[in-house]
Amino acid sequence: MPPWNNGMAARRDRAMRAEVRSRWLSGGDVNGFFGLVVDNLSILGFIATALIGIYGFPAEIVFTRMFPGTAFGVLVGNLIYARMAANLARRENRETVTAMPLGLDAPTSIGMALLVLGPAYVGFHERAGYDPATAAIMTWQLGMASLVVMGLFKFVLSFFGDLVQKHVPRAGLLGSIAGIALMLIGFLPLVEILRMPVVGLAGLGIVLYALIGKGRLPFAMPGVLAAFLVAALLYFGLGAGGLLGSAYHAPAPWQFRFALPLPGTGFMDGLPLTIPYLPLLLPFGLLMVVGGINVSESARAAGDDYPTRNILLAESFSTLIAGVCGGVAQTTPYIGQPAYKAMGARISYVVLTGLFIGLGGIFGYLSDIVETLPFAVLAPILVFVAISIMTQAFEATPARHAAAVVVAFFPAIARLLAIKLGDPAIVDAARFEGLFNDSSRGISEVATIVVLGNGFIITSMIWASFVVALIDGRLRRAAAILLLGAVLTLFGVIHSVLPSGGVYLPTGLAGSLRPIMGQFSAAYAVLALLVFLLSLQRAGRNQGP
Repeated sequence: MPPWNNGMAARRDRAMRAEVRSRWLSGGDVNGFFGLVVDNLSILGFIATALIGIYGFPAEIVFTRMFPGTAFGVLVGNLIYARMAANLARRENRETVTAMPLGLDAPTSIGMALLVLGPAYVGFHERAGYDPATAAIMTWQLGMASLVVMGLFKFVLSFFGDLVQKHVPRAGLLGSIAGIALMLIGFLPLVEILRMPVVGLAGLGIVLYALIGKGRLPFAMPGVLAAFLVAALLYFGLGAGGLLGSAYHAPAPWQFRFALPLPGTGFMDGLPLTIPYLPLLLPFGLLMVVGGINVSESARAAGDDYPTRNILLAESFSTLIAGVCGGVAQTTPYIGQPAYKAMGARISYVVLTGLFIGLGGIFGYLSDIVETLPFAVLAPILVFVAISIMTQAFEATPARHAAAVVVAFFPAIARLLAIKLGDPAIVDAARFEGLFNDSSRGISEVATIVVLGNGFIITSMIWASFVVALIDGRLRRAAAILLLGAVLTLFGVIHSVLPSGGVYLPTGLAGSLRPIMGQFSAAYAVLALLVFLLSLQRAGRNQGP
């Protein structure tokens, strides 16, 4: 073969390899990778900030026990979704397929940190008297078991997701998660942002400009990445110059924390500990199933038709894997698949994200990043997530049901107030019981807030569903919903009068707690009777001359 033919063949081979690389990794994939990674980092950052900073949880347990398994679930889920996308591209013979993005779910991850893990640790340590190390291990086992419970629940519901959507109005499903978004995902991170306003507000402003205002950034940079870089530069630049005072902490040397997320049986020891938290865990799983159905539909509308059941099964499997391997935050498909498709992302962005997050949990650089950066740098994306969830709750709900969405916010507000007042889950039972009797005008204000906040997700669903039934003129359905509320109150599924917010048998309560439980349950029953009588009156009027 002449030498120039050899050169032509070599150039052709290089061109073919370059074409394959360009198909596998595009500029859109790079943008999608940074956006998805920062999103996951912000949630990991919140978990660490809440557990370590608020509740005094041992940092090493968070970084070497919780993070590896949690990150491994993200790796497994993204690889499954990448495989599904590759199969779809091959089946339809097109290269424009965008994989479903998967990551840590913001509402339930924040809820796990603030409503389950943090209060449980303080309860084990301060009320039960365990030493910090033992209390931390018990809390970690509770987190693992919680993920296993939610994963199994999601697996079962994967086969009945459409049935759930049919019987629970959208205002009840989206309104309850919007309440979490407003108070826990949006407001609490916003407070952290404004504690370091020059840094945090700059990042938040760029996120709002790029993601809500749809503004263009130089070099087609993703809005999340731009906000992250600007906030980080301001933090380190101003901090090194002494302009942030004590808020600045010079970066410590990175630590090599190697921890394999090996499967174990520790979750089995935590299963009995999950019982008081089932009113939170089961709605968390239900919301993820409904969310999976919605994101599958949004991807289908964008041109990528993924089987809904497969999306849900992959989500439940990755959550189960994370729980068995030590994780404490469940995974979920993100609703932004059409946005990633619009930026040109295809399949490799989820593979790269899964590898970066999963390996980061194993080799410890995720914890180094979280420790180096203040939460004000990572938090702006969470505020955007909160705004998006709330906006979707109103846009995806019929306009006539908007009032039901608003009503669903109230129990979440009560839960936030309870957290800020000093979570009653860390108060001893005797002191908590005394809260009910310190007012001559009925139940004390503090106790009312606490009881309203306990089981707030299911309470929000019931209240919103009740209002939807009223708006639609289905008064007997409204009465049945109220009766369900009365029954759930008897067992503490909603309006629990226990310090932990846990469930119980009505006969197991003592002192002043049983009458309070009875009053709340009777309130639902009395209102159910009134609404039923109104339905008879309405029926008679409609049938009369």
